Amino acid sequence: MKLASVLSGGIEQAAVVYPEGAIPVSVLADYVGADWNAELFEIIGSGQLGAIARWFNSDQGMTAIKLQDKVIPFSEIKYLPLYRRPSKIIGVGLNYPEHILNLSEKQPEIYPGTFIKPYTTIIGYGDSIFIPSMSERTTVEAELGIIIGKEARNVDEENWTDIIAGFTCIIDVTAEDILSLNPRFLTLAKGFDSFFSFGPFMLTPDEVLPLGDQRISTAINGKVCAENIVSNMIFPPSRLVSLYSKVFSLLPGDIISTGTPGAAVIRHGDSAEAKIDGFSALRNYIVDEKSESYGSDA
Repeated sequence: MKLASVLSGGIEQAAVVYPEGAIPVSVLADYVGADWNAELFEIIGSGQLGAIARWFNSDQGMTAIKLQDKVIPFSEIKYLPLYRRPSKIIGVGLNYPEHILNLSEKQPEIYPGTFIKPYTTIIGYGDSIFIPSMSERTTVEAELGIIIGKEARNVDEENWTDIIAGFTCIIDVTAEDILSLNPRFLTLAKGFDSFFSFGPFMLTPDEVLPLGDQRISTAINGKVCAENIVSNMIFPPSRLVSLYSKVFSLLPGDIISTGTPGAAVIRHGDSAEAKIDGFSALRNYIVDEKSESYGSDA
């Protein structure tokens, strides 16, 4: 099952994605007589996601046929961030050997490079990424995102999928020149507003697993700048989920951004994409706050 957060009737709502378009969960709930929450964050936090997925799989698209007049065509969908206020966005750095070589960094051996991003960084598909006035070199990185589905502590690695709500595409943004001044500036360099995009869809585990051969690509203006596959991660998703669950409680809606195959420098007017096999690409547009046209086209 694929879900998105969309603007429908002037309201932010979760929607189930069908081949023809999207239907708000609130519309589906009314039709089938279910008491489902309307927003994706609340659906995940309330534990309703499993029930909705089971209904969706058993329904086999019949309801979408009956509710054709309620389907929002893809051309008319206004995508929003999947949600806006997770308790944690956990970033993973240096998780691909090739990326480490490009940065001339030392490969992590015991624990992954880790940082936390504030939820004020969050934007969604089609939104603008703003290069801050403080930065002359800002980069984007495509990453696979893991969305936590239930509260958990001390998860065994073999049981990691038990607590997963789904997966998504991520564009992580870094003011690289600020970070180069001092590695302790990591939170500052990655913490600007608009520096974390995710979506446009969340795919439930049955749509994605097993992980391994999926290719992740960072692209600028349609050109792939860096790519690699999930199985080449130094710390695989199973290890990341297990490890972080032993450091702090994982809560519904928490996001683990699993690391990038490589970064690309962005400039005013660019489009940036995160492409992952089996997912719809996540795309954002770049606005430089130092540009003469900033304010007129932002």
